[in-house]
Amino acid sequence: MERTERLNAILDLLAAEGSVLVEDIVTRLSVSPATVRRDLDSLATQRLLTRNRGGATMEAIAYDLPTRYSRDDHTTEKQAIARAASNLVTKGSVIGLCGGTTSTAIAQVLGMRSDLMEPSSKPTLTVVTNAINIAAQLVVRPNIRIMVTGGVVNPRSYELVGPYTDVILQRVALDIAFIGVNGLDPDVGPTVSDEGEAEVNALMARRASETFIVADSSKIGARNFATMTGYVFSNLITDSGITGEQKAAFEASGTKVIVAPENTE
Repeated sequence: MERTERLNAILDLLAAEGSVLVEDIVTRLSVSPATVRRDLDSLATQRLLTRNRGGATMEAIAYDLPTRYSRDDHTTEKQAIARAASNLVTKGSVIGLCGGTTSTAIAQVLGMRSDLMEPSSKPTLTVVTNAINIAAQLVVRPNIRIMVTGGVVNPRSYELVGPYTDVILQRVALDIAFIGVNGLDPDVGPTVSDEGEAEVNALMARRASETFIVADSSKIGARNFATMTGYVFSNLITDSGITGEQKAAFEASGTKVIVAPENTE
């Protein structure tokens, strides 16, 4: 097993289990303890994990995220949505990620994809985001190019908003954008709680060849303060909690609905 393949395998184990022991990696990958320790030290230097005496754990976040990130009752559903979204992203793409917990989950899944971590002379993925936590999450992946929009930070969401954000987004062309929302209604469309975020979301959506609203099923039927003016809502990725009636209502409005399968592993 080559070193790059081995490092990716270690990160896959870490993503699945949250922590790994040196002896477990030795057994699973059939390599020596010394090799495993060198690999873990290398990944720790890249801030892809945190070393401990017996092995490693996932890299700890060095700052406190807002409550919306730390108290999430729908993590499983958002991970399923994130995997479905990642399956739509091809190597070399330029994608847009707005802020929010579901977009953050997508960033996590993309950051662990082995094909995006293969050695390359050019970026394997370009991510344009207005969320500073997503930028910090992905910047340690050397093959992923990050472009952060300008603007003023909303401390409740870590998203950059305002006219400077608009200036940057007007100058980019995205292959695909993933937009998280606070509420979703087949008649009103996607809504968020902050008008500044709504404007940025709508502009990012318009700059993409294809845009997907990503929302767990608890958001369906909810309405929030601000609509995404100027954006035609046509694609939704949600989880299996969506009812047949809800799915039919979106499809009757011309929206394609992708139901992310549950992880059966």
